[in-house]
Amino acid sequence: MIQMLRPAPVPEPAAGRRSIALLVVILTAQFMAVLDGSIVNVAIPSIRADLDTSGAALQLIVAGYVIAYAALLVGGARLGDRFTQRRVFVAGLVVFTLTSLACGLAWNEASLMVFRFGQGVGAAAMVPQVMTLIQRTFAGAARARALSIYAAIVSGGVVAGQILGGLIVDADVAGSGWRAVFLVNVPLGLALLVLAPRVLPVTAGRTDRTVDGPGLVTLTATVLLLVVPLVLGRELGFPLWSWLCLGAGVLGLVVFVLVERAVAGHGRDPLFAPQVVGAPGLIATAATLLLVMGTFSGWLFVSAIHLQSDLGYSALRAGVQFLPMGVAFAVAGLYWQRVPARWHTLMIPFGLVASAMSLGWLAWLLGDGAGVGPAASIAFGLYGLGNGLAFSPLMTRALAAVPITLAADASGILVTGVQMGIVVGIASIGSVFFELAGTTTASTADAVAVVHLICAATTLVAAVSATIAVRRIRR
Repeated sequence: MIQMLRPAPVPEPAAGRRSIALLVVILTAQFMAVLDGSIVNVAIPSIRADLDTSGAALQLIVAGYVIAYAALLVGGARLGDRFTQRRVFVAGLVVFTLTSLACGLAWNEASLMVFRFGQGVGAAAMVPQVMTLIQRTFAGAARARALSIYAAIVSGGVVAGQILGGLIVDADVAGSGWRAVFLVNVPLGLALLVLAPRVLPVTAGRTDRTVDGPGLVTLTATVLLLVVPLVLGRELGFPLWSWLCLGAGVLGLVVFVLVERAVAGHGRDPLFAPQVVGAPGLIATAATLLLVMGTFSGWLFVSAIHLQSDLGYSALRAGVQFLPMGVAFAVAGLYWQRVPARWHTLMIPFGLVASAMSLGWLAWLLGDGAGVGPAASIAFGLYGLGNGLAFSPLMTRALAAVPITLAADASGILVTGVQMGIVVGIASIGSVFFELAGTTTASTADAVAVVHLICAATTLVAAVSATIAVRRIRR
């Protein structure tokens, strides 16, 4: 029989300055982690020129963070459940801040690659605690609002990376150039390290649960086998080893299920408790978030390349073009609770259908190679609005069905779904774009149009998945 969990108190609705301070601290850390996944892209040309970096090294500088982050997220969630969210969050923040400083001081490409991987390790320890702390600190409408802000941070951080990266590199403060995109984390991280011990609960999350070593090793290896070829394969032309890794990763998922069954059969705690895996709609929600974030990240990646490379926009101007999307997502995510409750079930798939329609509209608008005019800006805004009406409400409803004692497991599943979606979306949609743009005689605008139609279709699939999730949650 699986070891029983020590009961955790049901959280009271959060209120007061301490709760607000907690939310500010953990969501600022979340913003830093998301920002670091995209801000470095803007600095790549400067890094190449300054460190005389090879193409392969540049890939690892960008990808090392994502690889470590994605592979270790679930382990970070379980460690928080074992040693308290406060301790693991602070430990991850220390690692993230120190390695950010090290990245800013890196002396060659090898050191920068190592320190970027270290940033990913720090983020993987820090980020899973954010959603778990929200679940265990807030309840009811307060929790829904906190999760809405969380969703806005995840989406907005990617867009902000484009804008802030351009501003920081162009400013070249004290001749720091590209190094400033990493050094900007240091004062922010130090401030959070002063505040976190004061506002984070001391004992939240500590249970008698053990760390599932076999499950953790198997899942980490499986995620690495899936993520590494997706991140590096496109630039390398998807060599044989990348396909072998992907095949091994699929097999690894089967092995992971078998290992978890064996762990449970021996009376120990599996990495994902059966109550979490069987929670109404949670797995369908994770699949939906993967599809939504995969489509969004792939769309953003291709659109940013099109705006800068094909239309000649600067990094800063290209980033500003995405503001209508980011603002609309944030507004919808923050105020969806004002929609009558009887419409919430329909609102989620409706939002995704609206997003798909906006992507189809953008395929028509951008397919002629014109710049981003008022109509395209409106379409960007509708895309953000539709995603905002779906993302936060779906996540809130799914987590409401999970016991507080299993918040870390649920956080690990959903956060991993989001992060894997980002990796898969950029790799797959980016590959389609480059293949179309490089092999056809038509303009890259045609490739952009096709990619938008593919993204629209994927978003419709997400709408179906969301409908399934909502129906299971209602049962």
